[in-house]
Amino acid sequence: MTRGREEAPGAERRSSGVEGDEGAGGGLPRLESGIPRLDYILKGGFLQSGTYALMGPPGSGKTIFGNQLCFEHVRRSPGSRCVYVTLLVESHSKMIRHLSGMKFFDAAAIPDRVYYISGYPALRDQGLSGLLDLLRRTLRERRGTDVLVIDGLESVEQRAPSALAFREFVHEIQGLSSFSACTTFVLSSLREQTHAENALVDGVIELTDQLIGPRAVRELTVHKFRGSDYLRGKHEVEIDTSGMVIHPRIEIQFDSPRESATEERQRMRFGIETFDAMIEGGVLSGSATALLGAPGTGKTLLGLSFLVEGAGRGEEGVYFGFYEPPPRLCEKARQVGIDLETHVRKGTIRLIWQPPLEHRMDSLAEQLIELLRQDPKPRRRLFIDGIEGFRAASVYPDRMPRFLSAFTNQLRMLDVTTLVSEELDLFTPLIKMPNAELGNVVENVILLRYVELRSQIHRLLSVLKMRESLYDRSIREFVITGRGIEVASSFRSAEQILSGQARVAAGLDGEEEQ
Repeated sequence: MTRGREEAPGAERRSSGVEGDEGAGGGLPRLESGIPRLDYILKGGFLQSGTYALMGPPGSGKTIFGNQLCFEHVRRSPGSRCVYVTLLVESHSKMIRHLSGMKFFDAAAIPDRVYYISGYPALRDQGLSGLLDLLRRTLRERRGTDVLVIDGLESVEQRAPSALAFREFVHEIQGLSSFSACTTFVLSSLREQTHAENALVDGVIELTDQLIGPRAVRELTVHKFRGSDYLRGKHEVEIDTSGMVIHPRIEIQFDSPRESATEERQRMRFGIETFDAMIEGGVLSGSATALLGAPGTGKTLLGLSFLVEGAGRGEEGVYFGFYEPPPRLCEKARQVGIDLETHVRKGTIRLIWQPPLEHRMDSLAEQLIELLRQDPKPRRRLFIDGIEGFRAASVYPDRMPRFLSAFTNQLRMLDVTTLVSEELDLFTPLIKMPNAELGNVVENVILLRYVELRSQIHRLLSVLKMRESLYDRSIREFVITGRGIEVASSFRSAEQILSGQARVAAGLDGEEEQ
């Protein structure tokens, strides 16, 4: 995944939820944070000379946020300077030692362009007025400073003789920012309801770090942002050696898709002659198809056949899976006569495997959409092997309907024809979508299932749904051989197949009805 992007994955730069709408604050000068996708959430970045509060518990990433903003700012803006003021937090030497492993950290920028100073001695000895004098003197001496970070504001509130004195201090900080043309960030560990400064500052951002079940989840929420629109709600936060990366919710990133894709729609074949005939020559390009089936019914092989057929026609494909690593997938395809490996070597099919780790749902979707946007081409094919992987990565299961709707709509806009596999129970007398949200957002539904007859297991295939197209509603038996998937012209020897209770019909094969 590309870490250095400031916008949402592949999204055009826009300042409101609707493309072409400049939105509130569209003409005001901005200070870009350089923190991936935060500027997209803020519709362009922080307003210059504003004062912003960043709050959160210990470990939520406040110090990384402040330092990453400073180093990214001086990197992107030659001649700029930042001042980082600490108040009863970790020592500068320890802070720099911890930051040295981060990719954004640049020791050469210290102390000329990123200047660290402790404000606690002045606060302790001279009170709030002494700290203000130190800030004014530092900004005056270090001309050209356009970012000021004050880390540990709770120390100021604890030292303030009254709530009014603390509010006056914040008000003075605002005036200092405006007078010095300096954008100021105050970092605090206090909880939201005790933040007296929130009513005074221009924006309030909260970082959280909580356990949801066994998972530790970091999130960012913008509670207030004067002078501009912004993306509301919670957004995933990831911290690694790249620093902090924000993952805006997919359903709010792509809340205003175009009505249709721009490419002329065509039939996309699976390369299985009998099955392609059942669906009038293939699914329509730009559509989404659900492959439902129990484990082992052939969902993965059908998806790989779809990709290989497209690659043979010059249509690029992507496999995005959670269960089988690429070498095993190529071996599996080779055993049934599907030449996946050749197309992987040529680059016409890309295999992306997500190992069984704790993923983030929005991060997974961003990774895939970014990949597809890197080199836009018409009529590409995508096979997502296991929508359960996205569901398992979701911290909030009730997001799935909105997420899937926005995600599949975005894939359609990229003229990507998508197959998504979904697991069913091994044997069930009832047929229903295991997850209604998937059935609602796809155009086509294909069912693969087992049926037991005469002490043997048979595989059956049927098309349950195809929007915008005619299709054959009959049930077909299919087999998996060394030549791939072979679909029969019919399943004449059994009745009541969809009930899951197959029986031999009277008069067939000389047998009596069972």
